[in-house]
Amino acid sequence: MTYPFQLTLQSVTPVTHDVRRFRFDRPDGFAFEAGQATHMALDRDGWRDEDRPFTMASLPDEQGHIDFVIKIYPGHEGVTREMNGMQPGDRVLAEEPAGAITDHGPGTFLAAGAGITPFIPILDQHARDRRMDECLLVYANKSERDIILKDHWNRLPGLTSVHVTDADDDGLPTGPVDAKMLDRVVHRDRPVYLCGPPGFVDTMKSALDEIEFPDDKRVIEDGW
Repeated sequence: MTYPFQLTLQSVTPVTHDVRRFRFDRPDGFAFEAGQATHMALDRDGWRDEDRPFTMASLPDEQGHIDFVIKIYPGHEGVTREMNGMQPGDRVLAEEPAGAITDHGPGTFLAAGAGITPFIPILDQHARDRRMDECLLVYANKSERDIILKDHWNRLPGLTSVHVTDADDDGLPTGPVDAKMLDRVVHRDRPVYLCGPPGFVDTMKSALDEIEFPDDKRVIEDGW
């Protein structure tokens, strides 16, 4: 496979116990919309054909770098485990950015786990443009420590965020996120954005069907 872009790692910083922010240089011509992703492969022998999709977490107009917020699976012999050992100066190969999720305006954002990543630049853009008052983030995780950028969401001006976990002892709502909950919080004239593991996406699709939410207002990434 031929990749049009080569990205060089600048830094790696922790986000949670198993999530890292990878900052790469931004090559000329690497253009994308907030919410989109690129397929990346490690630029080393044995890994160039093992590409995976990762969402850009930085804003499209930021210059000099591209950020990716990536969940690491150390127990899997895969790309993210190898990425966890990367050092500044290491390189990855990348395809042209693409993806089903782009910015369709303020609305309800439904995410689980690493499915939050397409919403990072979209919500940051809304905050910068002062369009956050009609945005709601509903974010499901196993426990509080798994919430990616929890403090960021709580501080983002104007954003209403609801963190739902499976744990009973972290003081957060335990869910579930279901049709009854969605019927209370979504607006029929604003989009619903949806991204997460397949089981979560399927459940949310069924819940949206149950409340007869319009198909043309759904912005869904289900290619995980």
